[in-house]
Amino acid sequence: MSVAGAAESLDFVHRVKQSFAKQGAMATIGAELTLVEPGVVDICLDWAPGLTQQHGFLHAGMVSTALDSACGYAGLTLMPADAAVLTIEFKINLLAPAKGQRFRMEGRVIKPGRTITVSEGKAFAIDQGKEKLIATMGCTLMCVQNREGIQH
Repeated sequence: MSVAGAAESLDFVHRVKQSFAKQGAMATIGAELTLVEPGVVDICLDWAPGLTQQHGFLHAGMVSTALDSACGYAGLTLMPADAAVLTIEFKINLLAPAKGQRFRMEGRVIKPGRTITVSEGKAFAIDQGKEKLIATMGCTLMCVQNREGIQH
């Protein structure tokens, strides 16, 4: 990899980490970035009583929130340095109750584009050391440039 390529590589990681740190929603639910690579982002969070629904499972809204961010940041890793990312649509399939001590949300870019990027997400519950797929997401993202007030 060239020096310029290495700098660009570090730049997207820095941009994602810096943007993630600004998200009050991620801080509120105790989420953390655990993997940032080109087109790939993982976000993890621990189970907490304040994030549950009436049966004690992680609430679907919390799963959706973290999964949307994982998909969005995966897209941002492949966007120009001056770009911001916004979700324009997502669909989530809840496959199983979100029961576990920890959760891992992975976002993966399926089709990057100049303006529109498509990513997919998978949410896993980690219960007693075993991972179980609990949700999938299809996510459509927009690359936003030169728009006042929308930048990372």
